[in-house]
Amino acid sequence: MHRHLKGLFLFIALNWMLTSLTLAQSNVPVRDLPSQIFINISKDDKDTVKWVWKRGGTSNLNLSQTSLSNWAAGGEKFSMSINSVSSFYLYHRKNKHTWDNTLNYSFGYIQTASLGGQKNNDLFDLVSKYGAQMDSAKKWYATILLNPITQLFDGRTYYTKDSSKLISSFFSPAYVTLAVGADWKPIKKALDIFMSPVTSRTTFISNSKLAAQGLYSVDSGRHAYYQFGAFSMITYSDTIMKNVTYTGKLNLFADYLSKPQNVNIYFTNYLVFKVNKYITANYTLNLIYDDKIKQFGPNGTSPALQVLSSIGLGFAVPIKTGYSR
Repeated sequence: MHRHLKGLFLFIALNWMLTSLTLAQSNVPVRDLPSQIFINISKDDKDTVKWVWKRGGTSNLNLSQTSLSNWAAGGEKFSMSINSVSSFYLYHRKNKHTWDNTLNYSFGYIQTASLGGQKNNDLFDLVSKYGAQMDSAKKWYATILLNPITQLFDGRTYYTKDSSKLISSFFSPAYVTLAVGADWKPIKKALDIFMSPVTSRTTFISNSKLAAQGLYSVDSGRHAYYQFGAFSMITYSDTIMKNVTYTGKLNLFADYLSKPQNVNIYFTNYLVFKVNKYITANYTLNLIYDDKIKQFGPNGTSPALQVLSSIGLGFAVPIKTGYSR
């Protein structure tokens, strides 16, 4: 546990330093936006079954409801929200070769008295990594990584119940990262650091109406924006104390072709407090910064940090782990 805590402290310190550096260079205001939840599935330390394929996952459902009547402080007379987070994994091990796949999908819906019903979260995030072992200690792997991120349904900004504006849709935007590099696993089953000096990152806008507006760094009338640079993905997942688990993910990308000093950040934090087998409390803090996305800053002309912070109480249903040889 001591070495795991050291790894956690190292991970948090690195994230704090990098996030602070980016905020200092951006000098832009913070806005609250529906964002993304990413959950890594950690491998069980007690797993002693010899396997070639392993599959499993978890599914969580969080509910909240508020009603007000003659409430002096004011607020929505009625609101109800439902948020679900599902994570699935499929691992392959054979000789010195590995193939890790994780699929994470989250969806949220909120009903309020003033604005009616609307989506407030929607994320489809797939990570597929193929690695070839490079050392006898099983800490270094030559790795190819593919990571498409998008959503499944339309996203809108609501002004009233009957007035809204389309701001996103399926594969609009979609961020597809393809990277070749090295995977370092200094703390087995807890800390994973992927580093790539050769990375392709493409932003897609498939919806023609959105493409015409020149959103998400894609020029007006075009459907894709290509970047080439350096990429790093750092993940940490462990039980930090009894019945409390922490999962963190930090993606960093520097574009060789345009202002490489302005590092893009995708940083997620997820704390789960286990009440019993099925009931959990959780806290999520997500940060996203991309200096080429300017529609969220003042007057839609400058970048801004996207922030999601949420606390939930809900139900967790583990998906039975399966093995095959």
